[in-house]
Amino acid sequence: MSITVKEVAKKAGVATSTVSRVINDHPSISEETKKKVRKVMEELGYVPNMAARNLGKQIASAIGVILPPLDSKERLGNPFYLETIESVNEEASLAQMSVAVASAPDFDTLLENVKRMHLQKQVDGFILTYSVNHDPVIEYLHQNQIPFTLIGQPYQYEENIVYVDNDNQLLGKQATQFLIDRGHERILFATNTTRENLYFERFFGYQKALMMANFPTWPAVTFEKPEDYLDFEETLKTIKPTALVVIDDLFAVRIMQLANMYGYKVPENLSVISFNNSIFSTLTHPYITSIDVDVALLGKLATQKLLDQLNRRLSEGVKVIVPHRLILRETVIETELMDKTD
Repeated sequence: MSITVKEVAKKAGVATSTVSRVINDHPSISEETKKKVRKVMEELGYVPNMAARNLGKQIASAIGVILPPLDSKERLGNPFYLETIESVNEEASLAQMSVAVASAPDFDTLLENVKRMHLQKQVDGFILTYSVNHDPVIEYLHQNQIPFTLIGQPYQYEENIVYVDNDNQLLGKQATQFLIDRGHERILFATNTTRENLYFERFFGYQKALMMANFPTWPAVTFEKPEDYLDFEETLKTIKPTALVVIDDLFAVRIMQLANMYGYKVPENLSVISFNNSIFSTLTHPYITSIDVDVALLGKLATQKLLDQLNRRLSEGVKVIVPHRLILRETVIETELMDKTD
């Protein structure tokens, strides 16, 4: 026999309408009352009829997670997105909501998927896991006033958008300063993306650290075309860097393999530091020195801020910064300990 709302209300000593508001996480109910009612629901084994609730409120009780176009092996294999989905799903389940994922090989198809999810009321709002310039998806969400939270820093509408991010410029600066403090002066920045805002911010931070130390800066070494990988050998020979700042751990693994093929060994004559502290940082030796961006907290806070919008507890743009920490491993050594290359 199923437990009813009336039975929950009677045991909790509240009105049935109060129980309904707790189920819907209504802001008019105090946290103390919510905790008390939820405890009684758990004790009695009460499960809300979500289908009836959703029909009455015309909501889906679902969150859409939008991934960037998965147009490369690096994107497909990047654990950042899987870790984000896992974190969002965990937080959404606490609010008795499910998660749907929007993905596509290109922006046009991705936009169509997002439009369909919204117009068919499959989701109540979205979490956007990337930030690129001239993105038709974020333009559609903003122009149609669809609730969404951005993981990353927006290119525009900063005063209106709710976003959760690390201080990526500070990340780039601190990663580079960490190398400078160990005697490195000829430092390159390597990336396989130049569209995302985190690239610009981390690269600006890299430039800032070197300029403040009165050391030379170079354009970012980009790897977006097949020939870029061949050109890397000439770049190493010409600039003779002692260290690299790499956009993320997954790409750092690729760069280390490439450098090794061209006669460099990490860290013996080339130090490497990257970002995210993903599983790739400790898959093979040498383990990668990396800055942990706390992906789980990014996903958790992004979900909470979206729920705040859905429950009308948040109506204006909000910026939330997630702290980071450097994880020292094996790919960075002091220059005086390095082997000299020809």
